[in-house]
Amino acid sequence: MKAEDIQPWLFRVEPYEGESLSHFLGRFRRANELTPTGLGKAAGIGGAVARWEKFRFNPPPSRQQLEALAIVVGVEADRLEQMLPPAGEGMKMEPIRLCAACYAESPCHKIEWQFQVTQGCKRHQLRLLSECPNCGARFKVPALWVDGWCQRCFMPFAEMTSKQKLFYC
Repeated sequence: MKAEDIQPWLFRVEPYEGESLSHFLGRFRRANELTPTGLGKAAGIGGAVARWEKFRFNPPPSRQQLEALAIVVGVEADRLEQMLPPAGEGMKMEPIRLCAACYAESPCHKIEWQFQVTQGCKRHQLRLLSECPNCGARFKVPALWVDGWCQRCFMPFAEMTSKQKLFYC
């Protein structure tokens, strides 16, 4: 199956400002009932979607891959590129991190939270969370965030703000 065959039937999903590619791909796949493999096949990029959802960008996505994905998801390749870490920026694949205050304002995972140099949220001056403050469960990859809450105890991400410690930039 090619992108041209299914494109008219796909639901569009608009990216959030600063959203990580992992989170966006998960939202797009759920809206269209696609697996990572199905999306990769439709775009002609194979297993790349599954890797990118886990922040595995080595090798980084090529321009050709981003353009192929752009056709399927209906988002410009340049916009998809903004969801990736800048060239030379070190990434933490684990643990997945979250600023609950940011999430309360815009319900998405921000790519900057996974940068190696990022320890806290400069906007809210809060330390990033890497696990649920209620039950201690590590956060799943953002592609799997469906309802914006801990997958073990169901505490909403937005309510975790009160558990974040101050961070001094």
